Amino acid sequence: MKGYTTNKIRNLALVGHSGCGKTSLTEALLYKTGVTNRLGRVEDGNTVSDFDKEEMARGVSIGLSIIPVEWHDTKVNFIDTPGYFDFSGEVYSGLRASEAALVVVDATAGIEVGTEKVLSYTESIDLPRIIFANKMDKENIAFDLLVDNLQNKYGKKIIPFTLTIEDDGVFKGIIDVVNKKAYKYDGSKATEAPIPENRMEEVNSIYNQIAEVVAETDDQLMEKYFSGENFNHEEFMKGITKALLDGKVVPLIAGSVIKDIGIDVLMDIILDYMPAPDYEGAKYGFRHDLPEFRKVDANEPYCAVIFKTIVDPFVGKISIFKVISGKVRKDIELYNSTKDKVDKIGGLFYLRGKNQLEANEVVAGDIGAFSKLTFSQTGDTLCDRKNPIVFKPIKYPVPNLYIAIEAVKKGDDEKITASLQKLQEADPSFVVERHPETKQLRIGGQGDVQVQVVLDKLKNTFGLEAKTVPLRIAYRETIKGKSDVQGKHKKQSGGAGQYGDVFIRFEHSDKDFEFTEEIFGGSVPRNYIPAVEKGLRECLEKGIVAGYPVVNVKATLYDGSYHTVDSNEMAFKMAAHLAFRKGIEAANPILLEPIMRIEIQVPDDYAGDIMGEINKRRGRILGMEPLDQGGQQIIAEAPHGEMFDFAVELRSMTQARGNFNMEFSRYEEVPPHIAAKIIEEAKKLEAAKSQH
Repeated sequence: MKGYTTNKIRNLALVGHSGCGKTSLTEALLYKTGVTNRLGRVEDGNTVSDFDKEEMARGVSIGLSIIPVEWHDTKVNFIDTPGYFDFSGEVYSGLRASEAALVVVDATAGIEVGTEKVLSYTESIDLPRIIFANKMDKENIAFDLLVDNLQNKYGKKIIPFTLTIEDDGVFKGIIDVVNKKAYKYDGSKATEAPIPENRMEEVNSIYNQIAEVVAETDDQLMEKYFSGENFNHEEFMKGITKALLDGKVVPLIAGSVIKDIGIDVLMDIILDYMPAPDYEGAKYGFRHDLPEFRKVDANEPYCAVIFKTIVDPFVGKISIFKVISGKVRKDIELYNSTKDKVDKIGGLFYLRGKNQLEANEVVAGDIGAFSKLTFSQTGDTLCDRKNPIVFKPIKYPVPNLYIAIEAVKKGDDEKITASLQKLQEADPSFVVERHPETKQLRIGGQGDVQVQVVLDKLKNTFGLEAKTVPLRIAYRETIKGKSDVQGKHKKQSGGAGQYGDVFIRFEHSDKDFEFTEEIFGGSVPRNYIPAVEKGLRECLEKGIVAGYPVVNVKATLYDGSYHTVDSNEMAFKMAAHLAFRKGIEAANPILLEPIMRIEIQVPDDYAGDIMGEINKRRGRILGMEPLDQGGQQIIAEAPHGEMFDFAVELRSMTQARGNFNMEFSRYEEVPPHIAAKIIEEAKKLEAAKSQH
């Protein structure tokens, strides 16, 4: 692929609901531009964009891919992103590397949840967007109804730049409103045709809407508009691009990927109106803390950001980056300013799906890839050491579904952890952690599909099999009452013996653990008192109720006795162990569970059902407040043990329109009937361990 100057590059994130036809659109464009000699189909697993084994098996995109298309001497980098909600991290990464978004809508389904989410998100980050209404060739599709629905939901800024032409109810062509031209399609061949007379009024009405938006972008254009003069093509281009960047217009294009109708007009509109990376006012996806703005210019010192990593045990690591300024070449010193290290370039190329296209240099605004970088990762900044800059890493959504896993084969634990870390490099939106208390290996993600994909990749890519096991909760134990006990350790077996004797009061405390002593008259020598405290602290790690850590206990050593020969530190430590067990048992020990604070964002229609669901999970509703963008935020508390599958349930109950975040709040007593089950499970687990 030849090199292009910055002004001849467009970067568009392809976003939309799963199954709307994003990947099929890239296939149609590759075929149309002669890159491929056959149309790949998602169903057949032979598309350029979905090259991952898991994508082929599932028939859906699970990772972003770069599909560069050359159109009228311009390079358009389509960043094809997954439509499935579990992989929203990939969508955020793709949008960050783009100057605009192409939102693909399935015209047969209308405004789906995925459409709502990407339109709302792109609006919230002020990213220009264009909507492509795909599948207009299907039966009984009313384009005007789709337009009405979109305008009712998102305002009159959504304007159809094309209208549809039907013959006997069959989608045959489109009317280009801006250029006032009509095209009928025979296969992929478009023939210009006169605009039907009965459509001219509609065309002129929409043209005037667009012209009014263009006029509002410039005082001179406003004068021209009110004087009744027509805008020339260049004025239209400039005005629409500014209106796009200002969020005042969202072009809507009708078409059909499968019938190759409207795709050529879509591409022309992208070239004419979508901003180039160096266009004044183009959205700058990468942020930094330096006072000066890093100009998107090939003549500036180079800097680039890695926004996606592909990990393959056979091909090696591939790092996809966007050049912000300057030029990236093979012979540069690759300084990683995020880690303050120099990395070594294996190879430099453009990517089209998994295919590597040779590149001598990648200029500002373009997207390229390195192979075999040693330590550079997704989110890292690469730059000229003499002109350092560090771009802020992307904030991925916080995982809200966790599973615990174990190796199926003995001895695979370390390999699994290492392989999961490699997979996390490719998808930083999921987390891998070894829980410090339960010692379980956990995977956290956006939903059950994402975590299942991780397990499948572990097996199919690295040959390692892991099974899910029940998640263990980090319970605690404490006491509600008081006790006063003696702990006496006496051992005589020939030679020197062991003797330690302590009297200790146990009671509840607001602190994790308090130790005090009230020894008078030397009943316990002062040099043995630290051993008593140490013995008690050792016992806190494993309680007597179910083996969980003990908290909120005060222990007061007030009396005891010793032997001048047989007493030592170990003996008093053992005496403290005995006292602890007896004292806790006598002081009404109870089990505590972690309580989580939950903030749930849902549309109004679902608020009642979700509050009912929280109540079912032993939760408490603390309050509810309206959200600025519509809907309600429900604030609640619930036990952690009841919330494991809430992410899946919330998605099901709200048709994926609900979101939530959760954080630890405090510990509370477990109800007796539930505590009994937890204790029984803990005993079974302990018995199983002792058998091994």
